[in-house]
Amino acid sequence: MTTVENTGNRRLSAEELEAFGAEMDAIRQRIVADLGEKDSAYIYDIVKKQRAFEIAGRALFYLPVIGWVPAVACLSISKILDNMEIGHNVMHGQYDWMGDPDLNSRMFEWDNVCPSDQWKYSHNYIHHTFTNVLGKDRDIGYGILRMDEDQKWHPYFLGNPIYAFLLMIFFEWGVAMHDLEVENLVAGKRTFADNAELHRGLMKKVKRQALKDYVLFPLLSGPLAPLTFVGNGVANLVRNIWAFNIIFCGHFPAGVASFSQEECEDETQGHWYYRQLLGSANITGGRIFHIMSGNLSHQIEHHLFPDLPARRYPEIAEEVREICSRYGLAYNTGPLHQQLWGVFKKICRYALPDRKRPAAEGVGAAPALEGVAA
Repeated sequence: MTTVENTGNRRLSAEELEAFGAEMDAIRQRIVADLGEKDSAYIYDIVKKQRAFEIAGRALFYLPVIGWVPAVACLSISKILDNMEIGHNVMHGQYDWMGDPDLNSRMFEWDNVCPSDQWKYSHNYIHHTFTNVLGKDRDIGYGILRMDEDQKWHPYFLGNPIYAFLLMIFFEWGVAMHDLEVENLVAGKRTFADNAELHRGLMKKVKRQALKDYVLFPLLSGPLAPLTFVGNGVANLVRNIWAFNIIFCGHFPAGVASFSQEECEDETQGHWYYRQLLGSANITGGRIFHIMSGNLSHQIEHHLFPDLPARRYPEIAEEVREICSRYGLAYNTGPLHQQLWGVFKKICRYALPDRKRPAAEGVGAAPALEGVAA
């Protein structure tokens, strides 16, 4: 049975699911047909700004004391833009149609310790194919946290808040370790030999990133090397905290649903869209906020249309919301503080043993889908 805290979603028949899917397909086809100069100009402008912030940040480290804070600020913005609005979106293939090798999903490498090819497999394929399907989507808790009531409780999860805090601080490292499936190594479901190739690729990228941020650039700043070293570490920390909060607010606040593997067997396109909608949440904010989040503040639209340029998500959000209203489906959105509070409560609640569930069947669960295997 689908697990969902928000009970505002009505039952959809198989015919309604098909119609719902057709409306989503129509949005996608319209945007694809309209892609062009404005989209390419946008991403080139973002890349230009990202590079300008990085150059400014690197240069400001040469100004002792007074330049350190603005240097860290500029470098933090650069890393956030590189990871969120550029890297994440480019590696989804959102700009492959341009034919620019620098913005091609198969060639792009980001400023992150996780190799792009490993990330694309775990994120683009596993997560986006099996979004919020328990036992398939490893992004539910990242193999570290309990984030759903259908994840079996164990005393280990009493540390949920601590694990979440550490994951936030070291988020890029958590993402990098994701494909190694450390939890399955511990459980004996995976061997070190299974990870040999992944480990080689990961260590190669880790060495490259460590050399750049913690050896090369500090050495280039001469006697200011210690300040540059710390500044690079702080910029990475800021990026980690920001990315963690944006991503968790798009996946784990109150009202986000999870699904069983059984009910997703022989899944139709309409049900896939339905699952993406119920398994996502948006964050309200202004234009700069959306850019700095990589437009993952529109996580609903991203899960519905992961290969469309993210700059288009604000444009289609109102249309998606109107369609949801007509079908009686909740459109989960709210300000950052509200979604963060929902995430925090969930992290703490699922750290504890399960409470007794209501005796009445179906309370707190989404209605079953007519005509869909469950």
